[in-house]
Amino acid sequence: MPTDRLSLIFGALADPTRRAILARLADGDATVSELAEPFSISLPAISRHLKVLEHAGLISRSRTAQWRSSSLQGEPLREATAWMEQYRQFWDANFDRLDAHLQRIQQTQSAQHQQPERTSP
Repeated sequence: MPTDRLSLIFGALADPTRRAILARLADGDATVSELAEPFSISLPAISRHLKVLEHAGLISRSRTAQWRSSSLQGEPLREATAWMEQYRQFWDANFDRLDAHLQRIQQTQSAQHQQPERTSP
């Protein structure tokens, strides 16, 4: 099992159910029952997903009387985004180079079509 924080975050985000739970928590805190509502899985299964999210630091859980609610924590998402940002910059630079290359090709083809054809006497 991964122990570095980024691996825990991406591991937690790898599951579509956990991503859906995070999306729901972006709207506000929720109990296990509220989080389980849209899924056809058991409350214990939802609780296991919540433990993975909590272990990754993506959510925090609190207890008030008999209710246990979960809250979204944004900092781990910021860490994952910062890590991915360097790759976005890489792809942006590659796309910029490709765009410049395509423009050069287009200009060359356009210049070739504009030159009048010479006929021999």
